[in-house]
Order: sequence, then C-alpha cells, then structure tokens
Amino acid sequence: MEIRKIRFKADELELVGELHIPSRDRVYPALCVCHGIPAVPHDPTDRGYALLAQRFCRAGFATLIFNFRGTGRSEGNLDILGWSRDLQAALDYLCDLKEIDSNHLCLLGFSGGAAVSVYAAAHDPRVSLVVTCACPADFRSLFQREAPSDTIQRLRRIGLIRDTDFPSSIQEWQMGFDTIAPVNWVDKISPRPVLLVHGDADELIPLEHAYKLYQKAKEPKELKIIAGAKHKMRLEEAAMAFVSDWLKARC
Repeated sequence: MEIRKIRFKADELELVGELHIPSRDRVYPALCVCHGIPAVPHDPTDRGYALLAQRFCRAGFATLIFNFRGTGRSEGNLDILGWSRDLQAALDYLCDLKEIDSNHLCLLGFSGGAAVSVYAAAHDPRVSLVVTCACPADFRSLFQREAPSDTIQRLRRIGLIRDTDFPSSIQEWQMGFDTIAPVNWVDKISPRPVLLVHGDADELIPLEHAYKLYQKAKEPKELKIIAGAKHKMRLEEAAMAFVSDWLKARC
C-alpha cells in the first residue's frame, strides 16, 4: 500500500488529504470518502478516516480522504455549497491519476458528506455509484434546534468558520443547505446504484430520513438498516463490512 499526502485546490482554497493506493502495478477503482460536519474541534491525532481508507485500500480501491473547506488543515470556512465544489475538485484530481479506473469512480459519504455526495452524483455523470451512511434527507432539523446566528457562533467555536466577515449573508449561507438537500437529488443518481446505510439507533439523524430517501430514490437502490448502530457509522463494524462487500460486488 502506498500512502500519498496530497493537496489540491477548489475556489483557490488549498484542501489537504491522503490517497491510499494498493500498489502501482495496475489501475484500480476509485473510492472518495467524504466526512461529515465535525461536532468538535479538529484533533490531529484522530486517524479514524485514515484507518477507514486503509481498510478500503486493502479491499482493492484507490481511496481518497480529504478535509472539506473549513475542516482539518484545509483552508476556508464551512459552506455546504462550497463543499460540493470541493468534492468536484476531488473527483477532478482522481480522474487525472494514471492509477485510477475512471469507469469506477465511487463515493462513500457520511452524514453531511453523504448529502454532498448525493448532490455531486446527481450532477456529475462520472460518478459510478454512491454509498451514503447516516445521510440526512434535508437539514431542516439542524436549523430547528437553534437560530442560524447561534449555529454560526457554534461553528466558530469549533473552528469551522474562521473569518470574522464570513458568511456575508447568513440567509444565503443557510439556503445552501436547502439547495443541497439529498431528498431533492437522490432520484437523479439512477441508473447508477445507490446504497443507503443507516443505524436504527442514530441519535442525530432519525431513521425516517433513510426511509424518505429510499422512497424518493430510483432503481437500482438498496437500504441497509444496521441494528443498534448510532450516527458515527464509520465506527460500526457491521456497517463498514457490508459497505465493503457491496462495493466489491460492483467494482
């Protein structure tokens, strides 16, 4: 396994990530892993997604993990529409690599990253399939818990919004979440496969979101409910084992 520290740009912002490649002897299907919206400040010692990338690399995928704008060591401020452009830039990066089989370009998203994955796949025909884990159907509940201005202040404390003059319009920033809402886009992924994975003990995104997305999605589609699983699906062995088998069966 080769691990490359990488940097690429989106909207002139530098994004930081890692590419895990099984070996250099042939081309591989690509898997781009998209993290969710962090709930705590960045911890540079947390290698959770790196371990996940190693898992899928061992399964035969050239696996990219990266920090969306406003997170980790990437530049910028959290902006969900900006995240969609970050993912577009990540797909561009993958497609330029000689080790990548561009006919198998897969997305694996978690929570907010799953929402962006659905949106990206609906707009980019290069994406061959999508796996979502703990994906919200929409973000209404996020803004029902607190006022938008309080959300901004909370994100500042976490370190996801760094510039004092951002956002220039809270209303426009919030509208970005309405634009991205997966329930508006999941049906546009067909005829490419989509797998929706959700835990029946998810404490943040109720299970009804998964059912709503499954009902709206078109074939081929699959819904996998993981008994006892909470929101952090990457820590759920049953979920990740199922995802790995599902991906390998299609690539």
